[in-house]
Amino acid sequence: MAILVSKRMARTLPRNAPHGLERSCDWIRTAPAGPGLERIEAWFAGRAYDPHRHDTYAIGYTVEGVQSFDYRGARADSLPGNVIVLHPDELHDGRAGSERGFRYRMLYIEPRLVREALGSRARSLPFVRSAVTSDQRLLAAVMPPLAELDRPLELLEREQAVLAIADALLQLDPTAHGRRPGNAIARSAVLRARDFLDAEFARTVAAEELERLTGLDRYELARHFRSQFGTSPYRYLTMRRLDHVRAALAAGQSLAAAALAAGFADQSHMTRRFKRAYGVSPGRWRALQAAWRRISR
Repeated sequence: MAILVSKRMARTLPRNAPHGLERSCDWIRTAPAGPGLERIEAWFAGRAYDPHRHDTYAIGYTVEGVQSFDYRGARADSLPGNVIVLHPDELHDGRAGSERGFRYRMLYIEPRLVREALGSRARSLPFVRSAVTSDQRLLAAVMPPLAELDRPLELLEREQAVLAIADALLQLDPTAHGRRPGNAIARSAVLRARDFLDAEFARTVAAEELERLTGLDRYELARHFRSQFGTSPYRYLTMRRLDHVRAALAAGQSLAAAALAAGFADQSHMTRRFKRAYGVSPGRWRALQAAWRRISR
């Protein structure tokens, strides 16, 4: 259940959006990206996102207002100081829970980083059943990497943040404790598959190629891949294509050019996948970022 943030914690929450302008329009602010981590801040007055799924953990906090969303068959409401934890491949949406609108900061972290940080201390990726929590350890872990969105995280700073978040997630899921089942061959095969998909995202990849590369049949590979990265090989490939699309759109490319360069059949194919992944169309996503640039000048 969402609770109000303490006075001490309230003083630490960021309040540096342009005064009076954060309510003038919806916007998204994107921080400089780093390997395996993305950070954003956003403001929405009403409906924010249609139902969609990430292939990452999405962990953040509400800065002001009431942040509401549907997740795993129930409505969740987050207030300032609450932490939101959304797991890879879990369907959710987003909207304001009151007429005031809401502002939040969110960090998207690849499951592989959590896996690597926990090492042999966890038998599986941690799963926090409550999407909204007041856990102070997790809040303290996620606030530092979200504190300064104008600059990239330093390497050691990034590693420290990943470890703190991974440890906090593990404490919230007792079932994940214990030694990871030993299968070094399968883990090595999955890493080869991931590296191959990273490199070949812009073309059609056949299941037979991955079988030859890894020595695993397609179903065994899919099981091990999901265990390591929280999603399927095909969805992982699709998200890498969409990463390329977002970078291309930010650089000013047209929707059609970005779609073809990323390996989608056409613009409409890319748009459908984009909305399923992010809950907004690519045109809307670009407009939200442009809105932030206008009000931050």
